[in-house]
Amino acid sequence: MIKPTPNPPDIDPASPYESLLANASESLGSATTMLSNFAALLENSHRKTLLGITQVVMLGELAVNQALDKVELKE
Repeated sequence: MIKPTPNPPDIDPASPYESLLANASESLGSATTMLSNFAALLENSHRKTLLGITQVVMLGELAVNQALDKVELKE
């Protein structure tokens, strides 16, 4: 049985896009660091897989940063 979370994470719909993109960028950057640190603990074959996942997360971070730059330019 799944219990409801008493304080589920929520995003204010009135938040500006810049704030949301900045939070996403920081989260993806943190995920990249955690994945890289964890990859260092694994054997070679699993390390390569995790480093591939790390690269995908990095690409997501780059895309978010590019979108953030465009939002900042419009203002």
